[in-house]
Amino acid sequence: MRTISRGGGKVILSALQVKETTFEIAYNKYSKMLYRLAFSIVLSGVDAEDAVQNVFYKYLCKEPEFGTEEYERAWFVRVTINQCKDSIRRRKVRTTLPLDEIINLGVYDKQSEVLSTLFSLPEKYKTVLILYYMEGFKVEEIAQMAELSKSAVKMRLSRGRELLKDKL
Repeated sequence: MRTISRGGGKVILSALQVKETTFEIAYNKYSKMLYRLAFSIVLSGVDAEDAVQNVFYKYLCKEPEFGTEEYERAWFVRVTINQCKDSIRRRKVRTTLPLDEIINLGVYDKQSEVLSTLFSLPEKYKTVLILYYMEGFKVEEIAQMAELSKSAVKMRLSRGRELLKDKL
């Protein structure tokens, strides 16, 4: 049992209610960002949804303790990247495309051309570029999440930009 103050009174929450509230807060805070990250890696809406769902399932089952909000966010990003890698490995065995994604294949504009070029880059460049430019993470944060040195992240950003520039 846990007591919290609400509206001038105190509310007693059971362990299950605390767990549900914590999960809800984390889901509302990270789900959209994790979906964008997962989609940028696996390039499939269905696989991205599966990856995010698996991340939150692990969060619910393991109930990890985080010292800071930065560590919590880094954990979610790292687990999402790992889930996406697993999804890509599984996809090598199964090569199908969902019908709802086939419908959207014919629509292109300049932004989708840049995104499709970005998505065609090798994963190590694509991931750091997306985390840096689309999600707004700092080099230090990416280094921590990707378990790389800061100089390695900077080099991947530089080489990724060059590859993107050459392809465009």
